[in-house]
Amino acid sequence: MSLHIDRSPRPLGKSGLSAFPLAYGLWRFGGTSVAEARAKVETALEAGIDLFDHADIYGVDGGGSFGDAEALFGKVLAEAPHLRDRMIIASKGGIVLGRPYDSSPAWLRQACEDSLRRLQVDTIDLYQIHRPDFLGHPARIAEVLTALRDEGKIRHVGVSNYTPSQFRALQAHLPFPIATHQPQFSCWHHAPLRDGVLDQCLELGVTPLAWSPIAGGRMGMSVADAAQSAEGQRLADLLTVLDGVAEAQGVSRTAVALAWLLAHPAGVIPILGTQRLERIRSSVQAFDVTLDRATWNAILVAAQGEPLP
Repeated sequence: MSLHIDRSPRPLGKSGLSAFPLAYGLWRFGGTSVAEARAKVETALEAGIDLFDHADIYGVDGGGSFGDAEALFGKVLAEAPHLRDRMIIASKGGIVLGRPYDSSPAWLRQACEDSLRRLQVDTIDLYQIHRPDFLGHPARIAEVLTALRDEGKIRHVGVSNYTPSQFRALQAHLPFPIATHQPQFSCWHHAPLRDGVLDQCLELGVTPLAWSPIAGGRMGMSVADAAQSAEGQRLADLLTVLDGVAEAQGVSRTAVALAWLLAHPAGVIPILGTQRLERIRSSVQAFDVTLDRATWNAILVAAQGEPLP
């Protein structure tokens, strides 16, 4: 029996919002003209993608500055304000260069308000804590998130890179449910299957947003290059299995890797990071992939390098 993979909108937890099953991540979005940026946004929307995932730090890794991706996106919206009604805007805060994590109420408020200014919007639909701050008390974090929500500056709350116990600690102090959890998750990096994150999402009705769903570009490597990489033969074996499925079904390897995530019953939404228009368009090939349990598990076995017990 085939696993369920389709284009139907997926709920964002219990928020009442629903999003296309693929999201667009803005990690490498900065550093281009407004025209190029707008083309990416409109291409994603045309493909059906309506969740755009930001963070205030996006731009730094691309050689730019803190906030560059949000600021560029804000310029797109200023030029084409009608696009705002077609999208769900998510962002993240809590990283400060040199600290590196700060979820104190003062910083989260400043980070959120700075993101609103850069994005040139009145409300962020989904505001997420980017990384856990070991010095942040969950009650204080909950207080500022609740205040920002009451003020209309954010609509819903998510977390990113939290453990299940960190999630529980924050949720215990919030008067509303956390909507999403954003872990690193791909067929290569499959820890959320066993570390409790996906189990918790299933338990509480929280939606997982998977970052790096094509394993940081590994899905684009040749099998020969993969065999010579630090990951060695195990990565090559995974790519070989993905290629077999892709060739049999007339789709790309990336489509199969995305479909593997989409098939999980937690309702995973993979976050695409590509900056190429053709790859944004072709990402929807994932919905043309058919997987059954045997094939899904064969991909996992190749990735982990050992059979299931």
